[in-house]
Amino acid sequence: MYATTDTLATTPAAQGGRSRWLALYTLCAGMLMIVLDVTVVNVALPAIQDDLGFTSSSLAWVVNAYLIAFGGLLLLAGRLGDLLGRRNVFTAGLIVFTAASMLCGLAGSQEVLVIARFVQGVGGALTSAVILGMIVTLFPEPREQAKAIGMYAFVASAGGSIGLLTGGLLTQAINWHWIFFINLPIGVLTVALAVKLIEKDKGLGIGKGTDVPGAVLITAALMVGVFTIVKPAAELGWTAPQTLVLTAATLVLLAGFIAREATAANPLVPLRIFRSRTLTGANLIQALSSSGMFGIFFLGSLYLQRVLGYDALEIGLAFLPTTLVMGLLSVKYSEKLVMRFGPRRPLIAGLSLIVVGLALFTQAPVNGNYVVHILPVLMLLGLGGGVCFPALMGLSMADVKPEDAGLASGLIGTTAEVGAALGLAVLATLSATRTAAVADAKPALDALTDGYHFSFAVAAAIVAAAVAIAVTVMRPAKAEAVAAEDDVLLEAA
Repeated sequence: MYATTDTLATTPAAQGGRSRWLALYTLCAGMLMIVLDVTVVNVALPAIQDDLGFTSSSLAWVVNAYLIAFGGLLLLAGRLGDLLGRRNVFTAGLIVFTAASMLCGLAGSQEVLVIARFVQGVGGALTSAVILGMIVTLFPEPREQAKAIGMYAFVASAGGSIGLLTGGLLTQAINWHWIFFINLPIGVLTVALAVKLIEKDKGLGIGKGTDVPGAVLITAALMVGVFTIVKPAAELGWTAPQTLVLTAATLVLLAGFIAREATAANPLVPLRIFRSRTLTGANLIQALSSSGMFGIFFLGSLYLQRVLGYDALEIGLAFLPTTLVMGLLSVKYSEKLVMRFGPRRPLIAGLSLIVVGLALFTQAPVNGNYVVHILPVLMLLGLGGGVCFPALMGLSMADVKPEDAGLASGLIGTTAEVGAALGLAVLATLSATRTAAVADAKPALDALTDGYHFSFAVAAAIVAAAVAIAVTVMRPAKAEAVAAEDDVLLEAA
């Protein structure tokens, strides 16, 4: 079944047609603020380093502190939305994120900025984890749901390239403090609109899922796992003793969490949710596609900067076509494609376009021309993302029971975040290793480009694996319809 309803939360009867779309815009505004923050900060890192005196190694904590909190808490935040009410968790996250943004902007020392970034990550997790669950609740009718998810997917996928442009403008025109201060009016307005436009949902109640040991285990596992990826694995290598020890610790914590959830009376994450072939497949695809796409946007930015000599603002403008194409498809055409062909075919087609784009990026030379070598790649990535990501979001929630919508929303966010962090660490490491291996045989820029090419090829292979899962694991639309009819017959019997 493609759509889901939620008797515990907002229903179409309770919230009129126009107000539902206004509520969607509010949810997307909250998501955009969270997504923008990642790339806006990346553009401003050199200015932050000069102003606060960070070393090259300590500067990474401006990003890592956020990623560890955000990635570690997404799953827990999604379940809290089911238990405490998704609007409550969404607005609480916005308040925390906005307050932390003000503290980041006011930071005059390294310690204050890093701590504030961690708190920002907490707020970001609370806000973004419940959004998808709220959308499928607001829009249970398949056509409207596909359109709403298309808009959400555009914001979630394309917001990063908007952040590159915004970060470059604010940092160059004013100073780095304003990349955080800009969140204050947006956050306050979004909270006010959320309270006014989004119907309050009751939630299951904390007694239905008070699993403190499970919460501690999964949060610790995700935080240690993300830390391992962004710190020792990225800096020391995957075979370094510290990396291996922390990887083992992550696996032990995950094993303990699974054992706990299998025996708990009120598990934080009911393991039955993974019986859904569609949900499990969608999360695997999300992890792989995020690994390839996020890593390439990062390494592609470095190629434009270090090889072609682009500045921050030029990089933002260079990626703008991807955003525009993805936005046009996600908002205007994705719903029509899903309703015409079902979600599986657009998913496969979009992922395949991304593979072609990544493969084409391996041909970008040292003296590359934007129109000839870069623009076609970015157009393919935009086309592929605009076609596949809305379909993937819909599939990830298709078989979810109403009481698990927040959990499923947090789960798809977690796999995206962990996949992106893992992909970035792996691709960046492979690129640097390849560059070092050919450095003696080639000029510096050629060796650097060779390293990027190798990572682009690996990224294409990763997304190709996602295509294989989409073809073999995700059920065809006809089979889904037959299964839905069988369910109806079983209920009638």
